[in-house]
Amino acid sequence: MNLQTKPSALKPAWPTGRSKIDKSHITTIADGLYALQNVLELDGRVSAYPADARGYSVSNCYLLVQGHHALLLDSGLSAHESSIIAMIRSLTKPDTLLSLFPLRINEYMSVCNVEAIAQSFNVEQCYSGNPDAALWVDFGKRSDSNDQRPYSLKTTLVTRSETLQVGEGRLIDVFQAPIRLINTRWMFDQNTRTLFTSDSFSHEWSDSSDGPWEISDQDCTTTPAHIRSFLLNTRYWWLEGGKTTELRRKLAVIFEKYPIETIAPGYGRILRGRALVERQYKMFDDVLARLDKGVIAPKYVDRDELR
Repeated sequence: MNLQTKPSALKPAWPTGRSKIDKSHITTIADGLYALQNVLELDGRVSAYPADARGYSVSNCYLLVQGHHALLLDSGLSAHESSIIAMIRSLTKPDTLLSLFPLRINEYMSVCNVEAIAQSFNVEQCYSGNPDAALWVDFGKRSDSNDQRPYSLKTTLVTRSETLQVGEGRLIDVFQAPIRLINTRWMFDQNTRTLFTSDSFSHEWSDSSDGPWEISDQDCTTTPAHIRSFLLNTRYWWLEGGKTTELRRKLAVIFEKYPIETIAPGYGRILRGRALVERQYKMFDDVLARLDKGVIAPKYVDRDELR
């Protein structure tokens, strides 16, 4: 079931106390590609979702395993440190060489557990567009203990667009996200035809803490109106009345270039199947077209306004 956000004149009431949800699991997307998922309760406090969204979603880290090498995309929130480490351990071997790639170097969900993972596994490098990733991922027990020693982590610089290799023969195309608020990378796994979209296409969630956390075309009831509301009530509030023509062009290049069969977002359900990929892209593109400044005028948005 897909939940729709609803307009409200009142600011949603936030609950007090910490969420009691503690569920995690591994979803196998394809051989050698796994989603490490931790359930989030949508109660108004998860900034990746509209303030009035209710139900459940998941934060997704992705592990690609190829022979004795593995690549982890994002590292999860600090609250999920133990479950992320346990899931990685269950999918790798003691001699596995693990590389890390935070898709958003300046966002907690991407960087919070890099330090803890590097201390728990044989991490050979951290991919980043910044020269010293260690300065951006210095979170965890070591830093919290006021350890004054400089944190060291090998950084492998990544350009705006290039192809990485995981193990023998597994090629991953890396490029700047076509739509973003902060520095964000998207990736395409040539082996599994999976597009990793970070904080885009994350608008599918559930009314149950048990998911399901994958969705196919026949199960999808999402509308362009839902996607529009989702974008404007999260970090993409600025799209209304913006220059979206260029964003649409960049998005089209990706969906025309790659034979995408799975969309794997940083949050929410994984979108499975070519039919659903095409349908979701067309809805997303339609929303961007209707938000362009040539169609609708920009306006000031109060931080508590729900659209």
